[in-house]
Amino acid sequence: MIVRDFHELKNTDRTVADARWTSTRLLLAGDAMGFSFHITVIEAGSEHTFHYKNHFESVYCISGTGSIEELDNGKTHEIRPGVMYALDQHDRHTLRAKEELVLACCFNPPVTGTEVHQADGSYAPAPEAVA
Repeated sequence: MIVRDFHELKNTDRTVADARWTSTRLLLAGDAMGFSFHITVIEAGSEHTFHYKNHFESVYCISGTGSIEELDNGKTHEIRPGVMYALDQHDRHTLRAKEELVLACCFNPPVTGTEVHQADGSYAPAPEAVA
């Protein structure tokens, strides 16, 4: 069994930050669960464009409000507590935080914890997926 406390991980190497967001990774690839699990905080008033073309992601809003725009068709969906979205088509998207968003996120394949966003908003393929 794996038991971790989000509050204890907040100031460790399991917490990464970028332009106006912070992500605490409670489960990573090394935990061998088949997915990674993160709590991500998006700063109020910020906007982020991502394209996880090598990963699937599902996101559940714990608190805050904002929107997600599907960049391939222009559809926009409101984000508020209780709303989940899944990027099941490696969807290019822009996430906008009206208020600070606290999100629970799962990635498949799991991230290792050392990824950085590339210029196109994606993470590189997982090491085991590289031919």
